[in-house]
This record gives sequence, structure tokens and C-alpha cells, in this order.
Amino acid sequence: MDSAIFFQLIDTSLKVALGALIAGIAGWVMLRRDALVGPKSPRENRRLTLLEQVSSQVGQVTHSFAKYSSLAAEYVQFGDRWPRERRAELEAISAELVAEFKQLADAEAKLLMLGEKNLERCLRIYGGKIALYRKQVYVGRQDISLEQAMALKQEVSQAREKFYELLSRKYDQLLASA
Repeated sequence: MDSAIFFQLIDTSLKVALGALIAGIAGWVMLRRDALVGPKSPRENRRLTLLEQVSSQVGQVTHSFAKYSSLAAEYVQFGDRWPRERRAELEAISAELVAEFKQLADAEAKLLMLGEKNLERCLRIYGGKIALYRKQVYVGRQDISLEQAMALKQEVSQAREKFYELLSRKYDQLLASA
């Protein structure tokens, strides 16, 4: 047997053995990791997915509220000097915010379905604060100051933070138990 062929045969054999060793170690590590962490149950995965959907729905409402509140505060600041185009924009965003409240109702329903009464109650309070802001700060209201509008917006922000704090805590608990 030629020595060049012999060295190629040994070289190829070593490469195949090294590849098998690496594959074996990688497989062992994966099995070990799954044994320590454990697979998530479909129920836990579904709860996590629903909480993520709730967060997304609330985020859409929050985005619409942010647009509404910035324009409403602008109106309070400028009053009758505010351009009609901006007034029409605020009215359109107000209608969008009302439509987005369906997302909030859907999110509340999901939370109740999951048995998360505290989260649902907190979300309802957040929605109530948004509705109160909308009732208090609107085009045509002359007797509200910018400070009052900002104080109302701060209450909405605090309610949002409390809701997301509770939602985050519940999400983390599910991830930890999974």
C-alpha cells in the first residue's frame, strides 16, 4: 500500500471520528439542558402567548392615547388660535382611540379567561383613566389648564405602569415555572 494513500485514509478516519465525537458531545449537552430546564407544557406556552397578545393590544391603545393626549395638550395650550387642520386631526385620532378600546376589551376578556382578575381590574382602571382624560381634555373646553391636563395624563401613565408591572411579574413567574 502506498504511504500517501495510507496517510489519507488515517486523516479521513480521524476527521470522521472527531466529527462523531463533537456530535455526541453536542447531543449530550442538549439532552442535559432539556433535563435541567424541562420542556414547557402546551398550557404554559398558551398562557405566555395570551399574555404577549394582551401586552400588544394594550400597547396599541397606549399608542393611540399618546397621539390623542399630545394633540389635546397642544389644543389646551393654544386654545382658539389652534389651526382647524390640527383640530380635525385630533378628532380623527379621538375616533381612532375609541375604536382601539375594543382592543382593551379583548385584552380584559383574555385576562379573565386566564383567571387573572387582578390584572384585568388593573387594566380596567387604566382604561378608565384614559376615558376620564378624554372626557376632561377635548377641543372646545376652555376652562382647563395645561397643568391640569398634564396631571390627568400623569394619572394615566401611573395606571399604565402599574398594569405593566403586574403583567411583567406574571409573565416572569410563568417563564420561571416553565
